[in-house]
Amino acid sequence: MTSEAAAKALAECRERINALDLRLIELLNERTRIVEQIGRIKQECKMPIYEPKREDEVLRNVQAHNAGPIPQESARRIFERIIDEMRTLQRMRVDPTHEGGTE
Repeated sequence: MTSEAAAKALAECRERINALDLRLIELLNERTRIVEQIGRIKQECKMPIYEPKREDEVLRNVQAHNAGPIPQESARRIFERIIDEMRTLQRMRVDPTHEGGTE
């Protein structure tokens, strides 16, 4: 592969990555809106934000449907981070003075 061909191929791959990143942020924002709704319901019903059984269920579901090439542990870590950020968001909505962080 020539340098020109490599540069062109890289540019095309990067354009595809940029488009995927935009789709990912759309999906994460959609997930966030649902999480906010869940947070309001939990607040009204005086339910805890942190539900370890539900988080385990989410992680099992993701791993069960991960066909790769992302390794299972990588998928788990990615979703653990997403869940952690969503939990922090719920806490901030319930208590606007909450600075973030985990339990």
